[in-house]
Order: sequence, then C-alpha cells, then structure tokens
Amino acid sequence: QVQLVESGGGLVQPGWSLRLSCAASGFTFSDYAMSWVRQVPGKGLEWVSDINVYSNITYYKDSVKGRFTISRDNAKNTVGLQMNNLKPEDTAVYYCASQTLGFWGQGTQVTVSS
Repeated sequence: QVQLVESGGGLVQPGWSLRLSCAASGFTFSDYAMSWVRQVPGKGLEWVSDINVYSNITYYKDSVKGRFTISRDNAKNTVGLQMNNLKPEDTAVYYCASQTLGFWGQGTQVTVSS
C-alpha cells in the first residue's frame, strides 16, 4: 500500500534551518509529482511546494520563496524540503503528499520559537 513517511522536524530558533525528508513506497514514485503541505493548529491544510517528476519544475507558496527548496531523488524514492531562515509563522505539521493519488504521510512537527 502507499506509504509516505516524513522525518526531520524539530524545535528550532528563528533564522535556523531544517531539512525534512519523506520516504515513499507502495507506488511508482518516479511517475508522480510530489508536494509538501502544512497544517497550523486550528487551521486547514496549506500547500507549500510542488515538484514535478523530472525535478525541473518547482512551485512555492509566496511566503516561503527564496527560503525553502524542494527536491527529489527518484532512485531513492525520497522527496526533501530544505527550509532556511525559518520564521515563527512556519510552525506547523509538515506532510509530504501525492495530490494525484490523494495520499499524505503522518507528518512531522516543525516548531520555530525563540
């Protein structure tokens, strides 16, 4: 079955960096675009970034442009999110997702606080 397992979250101070990783299994990973979405407590899911199957097209939410970088490794079935210059408003549970398949992982908590 489809599985998406995120890792790499944590508690950091504003301005610090984190790298999230997502391991995919149960489907042909290289056939699908992948996304990162996040959820702030009490709010709905918020799209963060997309990457196409060839890694040559990426999209970002305006508020993370220039700070976050999405990447993927089709040989390893992984998708990553490098997050630099983190801000308190980036605090959320981050999920990797295949919007086409309608699956997302269990999420990893990112907390940015001084």
